[in-house]
Amino acid sequence: MNKYSQKEQNRSNNNLGHIFERLIDQACLYYRDSNVARIEKTPEPFSVVEKLGKGMFRGRFLGHAQPDYKGTLSGGRAIAFEAKVTTTNRLKKSVVTDFQSASLEHHYQLGADVGVCCMINKTAAFVPWTVWRGMKEKYGRQYLTEDDLQEFRVPTIGYIDFLKVSEVETNDWE
Repeated sequence: MNKYSQKEQNRSNNNLGHIFERLIDQACLYYRDSNVARIEKTPEPFSVVEKLGKGMFRGRFLGHAQPDYKGTLSGGRAIAFEAKVTTTNRLKKSVVTDFQSASLEHHYQLGADVGVCCMINKTAAFVPWTVWRGMKEKYGRQYLTEDDLQEFRVPTIGYIDFLKVSEVETNDWE
């Protein structure tokens, strides 16, 4: 792939990621307004170094990115998850960083509903943390395919209805 097409592919992937997160954000608003949950996007640890004018600036990251979303379900149970989307036919386990994995594991050990909200092609799913972290044991490989997501598929009805799968105790999926 030449430099130009790689740049275009990166831009396309970035745009798809933003669209995917907007669909999750819409679900979070719906859940909030319905008193089902209060789940919010975790801000990136970022600082503005210099304002360049015309809405431009130079900045730097201050630390490792945490899981993308955290919140509370009705009844008091916590939820934490990472959001991932791909334009390829497989989603690699490594897309969740070691730092994010450690954070998600800690939330899981404390009793939270934890997972990875993801999409491959047109299939959206909420993969429980026990399945994500045990991917090698369950599937014999370190990636998921669209077929693998079918078990954890969630409706996409103007938003990614990721709580449809976590209504089942995702902390208990071993």
